[in-house]
Amino acid sequence: MITAAAPDFAAALPHGGRLAGLDVGTKTIGVALCDAGWSFATPDKTIIRKKFAADLVALKELVAAQGVAGLVVGLPLNMDGSDSPRTQSVRAFARNLAPLSLPLLLWDERWSTAAVERAMIAADVSRAKRAERVDSAAAAFILQGAIDALARL
Repeated sequence: MITAAAPDFAAALPHGGRLAGLDVGTKTIGVALCDAGWSFATPDKTIIRKKFAADLVALKELVAAQGVAGLVVGLPLNMDGSDSPRTQSVRAFARNLAPLSLPLLLWDERWSTAAVERAMIAADVSRAKRAERVDSAAAAFILQGAIDALARL
């Protein structure tokens, strides 16, 4: 099940369980995880994209190892909320995750990378370290927004 509505996503999930957030780029997939109580998201790792089959294997391994109950995928909408070619690409990626058999929430990710970059600069993180960590940190930003919304339901 793929949805952009947090209530529908919450209804499809078992009570509790870890969620994974994904920031899907053309070259990498940033990954974040939250605790089973949906309180806080933390950056996990960055998967270097290859062919989709290899990406799917990496995500299957993550789901199994971490006991993930659902996925939150960042949706790169235009600033006016409309779709772009990149948005369509992420929607197709999400549809292709069907073999994972997990509920999937598409979450608006506008400003996520910019917010993370600003926070890292404010924390005086070097440019090299920012490049290594920005994708998983953006995934955590996306996931935190979603779990905050789920907590209000």
